[in-house]
Amino acid sequence: MDQSTQLKADNNQLQKSYQLMQSGKRIVFIQAAWHSDIVDQSRLSFIRECGDLGIDESSIDYLEVPGSLELPLQAKLLAKTGRYAIIIAAGLIVDGGIYRHDFVASTVLDALMKIQIDLEVPILSLVLTPHHFQETLAHENFFFEHFKLKGSEAAKACAITLKNLEFTL
Repeated sequence: MDQSTQLKADNNQLQKSYQLMQSGKRIVFIQAAWHSDIVDQSRLSFIRECGDLGIDESSIDYLEVPGSLELPLQAKLLAKTGRYAIIIAAGLIVDGGIYRHDFVASTVLDALMKIQIDLEVPILSLVLTPHHFQETLAHENFFFEHFKLKGSEAAKACAITLKNLEFTL
């Protein structure tokens, strides 16, 4: 059996092995619209890597919110539906000079953590909060590529979390 045939067989086996996905649970990817050209890369990479890990794209829902501050409420509302095994929240919080980005970052991340603990639905954070970000070609290119990496890492974390959740079934 060649390597690509083996990979397809492994992916089919992986898809069958995610019990929560077989029981009708879904994954939802919530994305902040601020700097969407950059943040989009995490979603695209996440979906691509999920496919490689045997998680079909058709089991992933996608929602967009205006900014990162809106991520926690949307995550909470979705978690309360009981439809989702895992929530992925993606955003880019930068120092725009209007308000303290460290305050926004802390607020968003603390709220996401509280929601997942209180409602017992894992939330994977792809909310990046760089200390320095300038709307220059160099920074935009760096974070464009970095979000690709983070999306792939989130998909791997999603697969591990799905397997770990099977111990709670």
